[in-house]
Amino acid sequence: MKILEIKDLRKSFGKTEVLKGVSFSMEEGEVLSIIGSSGSGKTTLLRSINFLEEADCGKIYVEGNCIYDGSSAKKLTAAQVRENQLNFGLVFQSFNLFPQYTALENVTLAPLLLAKERSDYKANKKAIIEEIENNAKALLERVGLADRMDNYPCQLSGGQQQRVSIARALALNPKVLFFDEPTSALDPELTGEILRVIRDLAQKKVTMVIVTHEIDFARNVSDRIIFMADGVVLEDGTPADVLDNPKHEKTKAFLRKLNDK
Repeated sequence: MKILEIKDLRKSFGKTEVLKGVSFSMEEGEVLSIIGSSGSGKTTLLRSINFLEEADCGKIYVEGNCIYDGSSAKKLTAAQVRENQLNFGLVFQSFNLFPQYTALENVTLAPLLLAKERSDYKANKKAIIEEIENNAKALLERVGLADRMDNYPCQLSGGQQQRVSIARALALNPKVLFFDEPTSALDPELTGEILRVIRDLAQKKVTMVIVTHEIDFARNVSDRIIFMADGVVLEDGTPADVLDNPKHEKTKAFLRKLNDK
């Protein structure tokens, strides 16, 4: 069974059609990189799958269950959107950390808010909070921030803040972890530390979708690569298929442009 299936997803802003029928699927533990020029629809695709934007039509399946059907006349409620979002974790280009909270507090915030809705929260409050904090500490250790848990975002480098963002995205145990150009806001010397964290997650078989311009990284970490242009998928295959033997002229032109830089 596919862990994620996207069927004919479409999204327009006014008269501008950004997604023109995107379809793909993923197996559990698979790493999929999405490449393409700015304006090709990559970020809109991620935001639509994560319900930060509502797609105009298409279907989204998680583990065989349809969580979005654009043909349905019945709109999702806010509670249903929130429940659907729990399937996914999203690491943004910008870090989006809460400046008034420490690294540990940023990671525990969402799980604590969710825990308060549990029927057994009051009876087991102490144990639940302890479990959430221990999990957050383990995640911060996993991304190399064991000694920075009590630091505020302003006390962390850009790379460290992005690692906190990754730990925060993992805190709710998402089925699929999405990255939207996770190194674009970083200085070149900090990019490597984020790529190392993602590579470690890939080795641990975390299911991931990575929008990136880091072509060499995509080649080395991905099971599959999608090339998008003009709101559609033009290539979908192994790194060797897409990067070394592209079929579409737009893919070839995109790769030539990167090689010329």
